[in-house]
Amino acid sequence: MGCSSPEPAEYTVYGEAAAREVRSRAGRVSPWYFAGTGLGISMAANKVDGIRAALCTNEFMARMARLHNDANVLAMGGRVLGKGLAEAIMDAFLATQFEGGRHAARVSRLMEIEKRH
Repeated sequence: MGCSSPEPAEYTVYGEAAAREVRSRAGRVSPWYFAGTGLGISMAANKVDGIRAALCTNEFMARMARLHNDANVLAMGGRVLGKGLAEAIMDAFLATQFEGGRHAARVSRLMEIEKRH
């Protein structure tokens, strides 16, 4: 899912559509989102109920996003990262499982914030 030309794309449209697709596959971690910086597309994705998109710029952030925050979407910036680093970040994200434990209650509280507002 995404744009098919080099022309500028509306990240809000793609971010929302992809996030809704991820949500429909409950329990499965998403592939990844690429945008210029990854900022806007991660913000758009996080507006969709049930999505925890993490903008990661290194492998440590990707591991922690999964381990402690149960992130289900990985966002990266194509103008920020080289191909090799992006692949390493993606591999770290996909290889890491949510730790649960004390983090499960935090993730639950995180997901309740949107429902209160």
